[in-house]
Amino acid sequence: MRPVKPVLNISAYLFVPLDDLAALRERIRARALAAGLKGTVLLAGEGINLFLAGTPAAVRDTLDWLREDPRLAALQAKESGSDEVPFRKLLVKVKREIIRMDHPLVQPASRPRAPAVSPRTLARWLARGSDDDGRPVVMLDTRNAFEVQAGRFRGALDWGLSKFTEFPDAALRHRQALQGKTVVSYCTGGIRCEKAAMFMADAGIDGVLQLDGGILKYFEDVGDAHFEGECFVFDERALLGPPDVGPSGRAD
Repeated sequence: MRPVKPVLNISAYLFVPLDDLAALRERIRARALAAGLKGTVLLAGEGINLFLAGTPAAVRDTLDWLREDPRLAALQAKESGSDEVPFRKLLVKVKREIIRMDHPLVQPASRPRAPAVSPRTLARWLARGSDDDGRPVVMLDTRNAFEVQAGRFRGALDWGLSKFTEFPDAALRHRQALQGKTVVSYCTGGIRCEKAAMFMADAGIDGVLQLDGGILKYFEDVGDAHFEGECFVFDERALLGPPDVGPSGRAD
């Protein structure tokens, strides 16, 4: 086991109705600044999406503070460690969507969460080649093409997206090819694959699941089994692998 790194990075999101965005932005910004954190926090009527880095105590204290808001009590974070803070400043922004899809009928904050598969169950399915009901498992990458090039699940579908707003049209074009299979949508930390799974279910594609927590949670729980390459992240680290991701930022 390697020693704990001095900087803790967290990635977290939650689809939940928020209506006091300007005031919430100021409270979060003040708290994060006081804690010496850097990164990005996005707020929208559909929820919160955040990437923060700092000392482990400051990051965890701030996460606990966020959870004191009953709306954010279910916020769960993926952790990774680094030697330096991979962000240059703190940004807290109000946006129209915390992950832009430009599809107004997909409203994650006002509906049940898309069905999910845990990393450990997925690893078992991929080793066997089918799910527990014997259906073939298809991994669907919902990320942009340049992210896919850095690393992907072995044999995953890649529709060559240049931005996430292209996903709905691509899903409709490929709808027939996905029928009769267990389709597992995946992304970096879970937010894109959750919206993607909802859209596909609404489009009449049966057997769609999201990978719970995305690639980062998979690395944390399983390692790189069935995954080739590394995971692209939108900070100065650029690429992460299983040695960088784990409880408390440890490589276990």
